[in-house]
Formats: sequence, structure tokens, C-alpha cells
Amino acid sequence: MTMPDAVAVSPRQELMPAAALFHSLSDPTRLAIVQHLARGEARVVDLTERLGSAQSTVSAHLACLRDCGLVMGRPEGRQMFYSLTRPELLDLLAAAERLLGATGSAVALCPNFGTGTVGVRGE
Repeated sequence: MTMPDAVAVSPRQELMPAAALFHSLSDPTRLAIVQHLARGEARVVDLTERLGSAQSTVSAHLACLRDCGLVMGRPEGRQMFYSLTRPELLDLLAAAERLLGATGSAVALCPNFGTGTVGVRGE
């Protein structure tokens, strides 16, 4: 029995990195963090005030985004300033806004992932 030189990758496996990227942005808190960081650096305390979330919640979401390579921290004294790692993420967010506008936010009515109401989008 011979083994092939290269293992074929299924189309589904090829899409796994993209699925992971979109999954990392699928949580409303993580998306709000990314939207806030699109305006510039922020500390955890800034994000907790802006989002009205607990420090532990924001820190956990920042860790997820950092592990995905979307956010990085810059220490300054005893504080950590977080920022986006890739400017392409801003392009993705802008494209998502255009798509939501073009579909009339119909995705909000999606029986699997929708919010149940059209026009509800957090910032």
C-alpha cells in the first residue's frame, strides 16, 4: 500500500481558518471591543467603562482576541494599552456594515443566528 505524497485537504478544511476568524468576531462583546479599538488604543478600564461590562469579562474577551492574533497589548508602566494588530480588520468591519446595509439587516431575522428584530446592532 502506498501513501500519497500530499494529503488532500477538503474544501471544508480549507475554510476552517476563515470560520475561526468569523467565530472570534461572533460574540457581541468581542465585536464591540474591536469596534472601540478601531478608534485607537484603550486600556481594560476604558473598555469596561465603555461597554458596561465587568473587568474579568473584558479581559477574557481581550485574551480571546489576542490569542486569535487580532489584538495586541502594549505595556506602559503598570498599564496595558490594547490595539488592533491588523488594519485589514477595519476593512472587514466596513465590508460587514455595507453588507448589513445592503441586506436591510435581514441577517437579524435569521432563525439560527439572528437577533429576532431588524435594526438592532450594538456599537
